[in-house]
Amino acid sequence: MSDTSVFERDRAYMLLLDLILSGELATEQALSERKLADNLQMGRTPVREAIRRMTREGLIEVRPARGTYVRELTIDEVQEIYEARIGIEGMAAFLAAERGPTNAFPEFRKQFEDMIAKPADFDLTETHKVGQDFHIEIFRAAKNRYLVEIYEPLRLRHRVTLGLPRFYNHERVRESVKEHLAILDAIECSDGAKARQLICDHLIKGLDVRSRIFEQLAAGHQPDLKKKVDG
Repeated sequence: MSDTSVFERDRAYMLLLDLILSGELATEQALSERKLADNLQMGRTPVREAIRRMTREGLIEVRPARGTYVRELTIDEVQEIYEARIGIEGMAAFLAAERGPTNAFPEFRKQFEDMIAKPADFDLTETHKVGQDFHIEIFRAAKNRYLVEIYEPLRLRHRVTLGLPRFYNHERVRESVKEHLAILDAIECSDGAKARQLICDHLIKGLDVRSRIFEQLAAGHQPDLKKKVDG
């Protein structure tokens, strides 16, 4: 396969992923390879390969006699994803504290402190994105490529779960900044046990909020995303 073909395949994958995360490709909408290729202004082959990859990763599913769709996870699957993340990210945080932070940690500290001091200067999408990037940076600090290989598909499934950024809980996003800063402090202090506990607690709170939003959506209710989150 030529370098150009690989580039086009990867570009198609990222463009499709953006469409899914933005909510432009709804779970009830059958995917047309031809229409997607036309909309993305690229050939059908890289789009087909991107769809196949997403199918392997569990982001897209083929429904017999019905077509290809963005996969909608059940509440049980959401819980399983979080349970897996708690184990994997807990170990990553522990190893990061043992092996030391990366050069990117000071910039994350500055961003978290700025977000806490002046929350109105940062929108929810930006705040959430910085938090996601910090989770990835923890894995870089852990220096374990196998953990990264396990984490990446889980991370994608997690992002697609509720079609973010459409369903942020405002209070939860703001609270998570303080939690990220505490995790960063523990890693920089080489306290592996504390770093692991803090990130596990952080993910458990996230699961609780996601579960409530998911249940409200399943019941046909619009989630109250500005409501104060307990805990």
